[in-house]
Amino acid sequence: MAQSTIKVEIKRQPTPDAPSVTEKFEIPYRPGMNITSLLGEIALNPVDVSGRATTPVTYDSNCLEEICGSCAMLINGKARMACSALVDKLDQPITLAPLSKFPVVRDLAVDRSVLFENLKKVKAWVPIDGSYDLGAGPRQAPQIQEQRYPLSNCISCTICMEVCPQFNDVTNFVGAATIAQAKLFNMDPSGSVLKEERLRALAGDGGIQECGFAQNCVQACPKQLPLTEAISDMGRDVFIQQVKDLFAR
Repeated sequence: MAQSTIKVEIKRQPTPDAPSVTEKFEIPYRPGMNITSLLGEIALNPVDVSGRATTPVTYDSNCLEEICGSCAMLINGKARMACSALVDKLDQPITLAPLSKFPVVRDLAVDRSVLFENLKKVKAWVPIDGSYDLGAGPRQAPQIQEQRYPLSNCISCTICMEVCPQFNDVTNFVGAATIAQAKLFNMDPSGSVLKEERLRALAGDGGIQECGFAQNCVQACPKQLPLTEAISDMGRDVFIQQVKDLFAR
Protein backbone atom coordinates (compact mmCIF):
# COMPACT_ATOMS: atom_id res chain seq x y z
CA MET A 1 0.00 0.00 0.00
CA ALA A 2 1.37 3.40 -0.95
CA GLN A 3 2.32 5.65 1.93
CA SER A 4 0.04 8.64 2.60
CA THR A 5 2.21 10.67 4.98
CA ILE A 6 5.86 11.36 5.69
CA LYS A 7 7.17 11.27 9.23
CA VAL A 8 10.04 13.61 9.99
CA GLU A 9 11.91 14.56 13.17
CA ILE A 10 13.84 17.84 13.15
CA LYS A 11 16.42 19.05 15.64
CA ARG A 12 15.64 22.72 16.28
CA GLN A 13 17.38 25.54 18.09
CA PRO A 14 15.81 29.04 18.09
CA THR A 15 19.06 30.88 18.94
CA PRO A 16 22.76 29.94 19.01
CA ASP A 17 22.74 29.74 22.82
CA ALA A 18 19.36 28.05 23.31
CA PRO A 19 19.07 24.33 24.07
CA SER A 20 18.07 22.14 21.14
CA VAL A 21 14.73 20.35 20.95
CA THR A 22 13.34 17.77 18.55
CA GLU A 23 10.02 18.46 16.87
CA LYS A 24 8.07 15.78 15.03
CA PHE A 25 5.96 16.40 11.94
CA GLU A 26 3.76 14.32 9.69
CA ILE A 27 3.03 15.79 6.29
CA PRO A 28 1.14 14.59 3.19
CA TYR A 29 3.17 12.43 0.86
CA ARG A 30 3.81 13.36 -2.76
CA PRO A 31 5.98 11.33 -5.13
CA GLY A 32 9.33 12.80 -6.07
CA MET A 33 9.70 15.05 -3.02
CA ASN A 34 13.14 16.05 -1.81
CA ILE A 35 14.06 17.31 1.65
CA THR A 36 13.85 20.94 0.55
CA SER A 37 10.26 20.51 -0.64
CA LEU A 38 9.45 18.64 2.56
CA LEU A 39 10.64 21.63 4.60
CA GLY A 40 8.57 23.86 2.34
CA GLU A 41 5.47 21.82 3.16
CA ILE A 42 6.13 22.31 6.86
CA ALA A 43 6.46 26.07 6.28
CA LEU A 44 3.03 26.13 4.64
CA ASN A 45 1.46 24.53 7.73
CA PRO A 46 3.85 24.62 10.71
CA VAL A 47 1.95 22.31 13.03
CA ASP A 48 3.63 19.34 14.75
CA VAL A 49 2.20 15.84 15.18
CA SER A 50 0.45 16.82 18.43
CA GLY A 51 -1.42 19.61 16.66
CA ARG A 52 0.62 22.36 18.32
CA ALA A 53 1.36 25.39 16.17
CA THR A 54 5.06 26.10 15.77
CA THR A 55 7.28 28.17 13.50
CA PRO A 56 8.58 27.32 10.01
CA VAL A 57 11.95 25.57 10.11
CA THR A 58 14.93 27.78 9.30
CA TYR A 59 17.37 26.32 6.77
CA ASP A 60 19.64 27.49 3.97
CA SER A 61 18.71 26.86 0.35
CA ASN A 62 19.17 28.55 -2.99
CA CYS A 63 19.77 26.78 -6.31
CA LEU A 64 17.81 23.53 -5.70
CA GLU A 65 20.14 21.69 -8.09
CA GLU A 66 23.25 20.86 -6.03
CA ILE A 67 25.30 23.82 -7.22
CA CYS A 68 25.19 26.49 -4.49
CA GLY A 69 26.16 24.13 -1.65
CA SER A 70 24.04 25.98 0.90
CA CYS A 71 21.54 23.25 1.89
CA ALA A 72 23.98 20.79 3.46
CA MET A 73 22.62 19.20 6.65
CA LEU A 74 22.52 15.88 8.49
CA ILE A 75 19.84 13.70 6.93
CA ASN A 76 19.27 10.43 8.77
CA GLY A 77 22.63 11.06 10.42
CA LYS A 78 24.54 11.52 7.16
CA ALA A 79 25.89 14.81 5.79
CA ARG A 80 24.03 15.40 2.52
CA MET A 81 22.51 18.05 0.30
CA ALA A 82 18.80 18.57 1.01
CA CYS A 83 18.02 19.36 -2.63
CA SER A 84 19.30 16.00 -3.93
CA ALA A 85 18.10 13.82 -1.03
CA LEU A 86 14.87 12.20 -2.24
CA VAL A 87 12.22 11.28 0.32
CA ASP A 88 11.35 8.06 -1.54
CA LYS A 89 14.89 6.76 -0.93
CA LEU A 90 15.05 7.58 2.79
CA ASP A 91 14.03 5.48 5.76
CA GLN A 92 11.33 6.93 7.99
CA PRO A 93 11.07 8.67 10.30
CA ILE A 94 13.41 11.02 8.47
CA THR A 95 15.70 12.81 10.92
CA LEU A 96 17.09 16.25 10.10
CA ALA A 97 19.78 18.05 12.07
CA PRO A 98 22.26 20.86 11.43
CA LEU A 99 25.87 20.08 10.56
CA SER A 100 27.57 19.29 13.85
CA LYS A 101 30.95 21.01 13.41
CA PHE A 102 29.75 24.54 12.75
CA PRO A 103 28.03 27.08 15.03
CA VAL A 104 24.25 26.90 14.79
CA VAL A 105 22.54 30.10 13.69
CA ARG A 106 19.03 28.73 13.99
CA ASP A 107 17.47 25.30 13.43
CA LEU A 108 19.21 23.75 10.41
CA ALA A 109 21.16 26.88 9.42
CA VAL A 110 24.80 27.01 10.52
CA ASP A 111 27.64 29.52 10.23
CA ARG A 112 30.20 28.09 7.76
CA SER A 113 32.31 31.22 7.49
CA VAL A 114 35.36 29.28 8.73
CA LEU A 115 35.68 27.84 5.22
CA PHE A 116 35.89 31.28 3.66
CA GLU A 117 38.38 32.42 6.28
CA ASN A 118 40.51 29.40 5.39
CA LEU A 119 40.24 30.20 1.68
CA LYS A 120 41.48 33.70 2.44
CA LYS A 121 44.45 32.22 4.31
CA VAL A 122 45.60 30.38 1.18
CA LYS A 123 44.70 33.29 -1.14
CA ALA A 124 42.31 31.19 -3.19
CA TRP A 125 41.90 33.64 -6.03
CA VAL A 126 43.61 34.84 -9.19
CA PRO A 127 45.33 38.18 -8.40
CA ILE A 128 44.36 40.19 -11.47
CA ASP A 129 43.57 43.91 -11.43
CA GLY A 130 40.44 44.33 -13.52
CA SER A 131 40.65 48.11 -13.78
CA TYR A 132 42.08 47.98 -17.28
CA ASP A 133 42.18 45.64 -20.27
CA LEU A 134 44.87 43.02 -19.74
CA GLY A 135 44.39 41.42 -23.12
CA ALA A 136 44.21 37.69 -23.70
CA GLY A 137 45.15 35.48 -20.77
CA PRO A 138 47.94 32.88 -20.89
CA ARG A 139 47.18 29.66 -22.70
CA GLN A 140 46.53 26.48 -20.77
CA ALA A 141 47.32 23.01 -22.08
CA PRO A 142 44.25 20.77 -22.42
CA GLN A 143 45.85 18.31 -20.00
CA ILE A 144 46.05 21.01 -17.32
CA GLN A 145 42.48 22.10 -18.03
CA GLU A 146 41.29 18.53 -17.51
CA GLN A 147 43.10 18.36 -14.16
CA ARG A 148 41.76 21.70 -12.98
CA TYR A 149 38.14 21.28 -14.05
CA PRO A 150 37.08 18.72 -11.39
CA LEU A 151 38.56 20.92 -8.65
CA SER A 152 36.61 23.91 -9.96
CA ASN A 153 33.35 22.04 -9.25
CA CYS A 154 33.65 22.60 -5.48
CA ILE A 155 30.38 24.10 -4.19
CA SER A 156 31.66 25.10 -0.71
CA CYS A 157 29.10 22.84 0.98
CA THR A 158 31.60 21.98 3.79
CA ILE A 159 30.49 18.33 3.81
CA CYS A 160 34.14 17.30 3.50
CA MET A 161 34.87 19.26 6.69
CA GLU A 162 31.86 17.83 8.52
CA VAL A 163 32.94 14.22 7.92
CA CYS A 164 36.66 14.84 8.54
CA PRO A 165 37.87 13.48 11.91
CA GLN A 166 40.74 15.99 11.82
CA PHE A 167 38.56 19.07 11.40
CA ASN A 168 37.97 20.24 14.96
CA ASP A 169 38.82 22.98 17.44
CA VAL A 170 42.04 21.22 18.53
CA THR A 171 43.80 20.95 15.16
CA ASN A 172 42.33 23.99 13.36
CA PHE A 173 42.72 21.88 10.19
CA VAL A 174 41.74 23.93 7.13
CA GLY A 175 40.02 20.95 5.50
CA ALA A 176 40.07 19.24 2.14
CA ALA A 177 38.11 21.91 0.24
CA THR A 178 40.66 24.63 1.05
CA ILE A 179 43.61 22.41 0.08
CA ALA A 180 41.93 21.45 -3.21
CA GLN A 181 41.28 25.09 -4.06
CA ALA A 182 44.90 25.96 -3.32
CA LYS A 183 45.92 23.32 -5.86
CA LEU A 184 43.40 24.67 -8.38
CA PHE A 185 44.82 28.19 -8.24
CA ASN A 186 48.44 27.02 -8.11
CA MET A 187 47.85 25.30 -11.46
CA ASP A 188 46.42 28.47 -13.00
CA PRO A 189 49.01 30.35 -15.11
CA SER A 190 47.98 33.67 -13.59
CA GLY A 191 47.14 32.40 -10.12
CA SER A 192 50.50 30.62 -9.75
CA VAL A 193 52.15 33.95 -8.91
CA LEU A 194 50.93 33.34 -5.33
CA LYS A 195 51.94 29.67 -5.31
CA GLU A 196 54.70 30.00 -2.72
CA GLU A 197 52.48 32.00 -0.37
CA ARG A 198 49.77 29.35 -0.56
CA LEU A 199 52.23 26.56 0.14
CA ARG A 200 53.68 28.40 3.13
CA ALA A 201 50.18 28.96 4.49
CA LEU A 202 49.47 25.23 4.20
CA ALA A 203 52.70 24.49 6.07
CA GLY A 204 51.52 26.53 9.05
CA ASP A 205 49.12 25.89 11.91
CA GLY A 206 46.15 23.78 10.84
CA GLY A 207 47.79 23.08 7.50
CA ILE A 208 48.21 19.99 5.42
CA GLN A 209 50.22 18.13 8.06
CA GLU A 210 47.03 17.79 10.11
CA CYS A 211 45.40 15.53 7.49
CA GLY A 212 45.13 11.92 8.67
CA PHE A 213 44.13 10.56 5.22
CA ALA A 214 40.91 9.05 6.56
CA GLN A 215 39.46 9.64 3.04
CA ASN A 216 36.01 10.39 4.46
CA CYS A 217 36.03 13.58 2.40
CA VAL A 218 36.35 11.92 -0.99
CA GLN A 219 33.62 9.42 -0.08
CA ALA A 220 31.17 12.11 1.07
CA CYS A 221 31.82 14.84 -1.53
CA PRO A 222 28.58 15.37 -3.50
CA LYS A 223 30.56 16.54 -6.56
CA GLN A 224 33.06 13.66 -6.41
CA LEU A 225 36.12 15.89 -6.33
CA PRO A 226 39.52 14.12 -6.29
CA LEU A 227 40.23 15.41 -2.80
CA THR A 228 42.71 12.82 -1.55
CA GLU A 229 44.71 13.20 -4.76
CA ALA A 230 44.77 16.96 -4.26
CA ILE A 231 45.88 16.57 -0.63
CA SER A 232 48.66 14.19 -1.66
CA ASP A 233 49.91 16.48 -4.42
CA MET A 234 49.83 19.54 -2.19
CA GLY A 235 51.61 17.67 0.59
CA ARG A 236 54.48 17.02 -1.83
CA ASP A 237 54.54 20.64 -2.99
CA VAL A 238 54.47 21.96 0.59
CA PHE A 239 57.45 19.76 1.51
CA ILE A 240 59.43 20.90 -1.54
CA GLN A 241 58.69 24.54 -0.67
CA GLN A 242 59.85 23.99 2.90
CA VAL A 243 63.14 22.54 1.66
CA LYS A 244 63.61 25.50 -0.69
CA ASP A 245 62.93 27.95 2.13
CA LEU A 246 65.38 26.10 4.37
CA PHE A 247 68.24 26.48 1.90
CA ALA A 248 67.29 30.05 1.07
CA ARG A 249 67.99 31.23 4.63
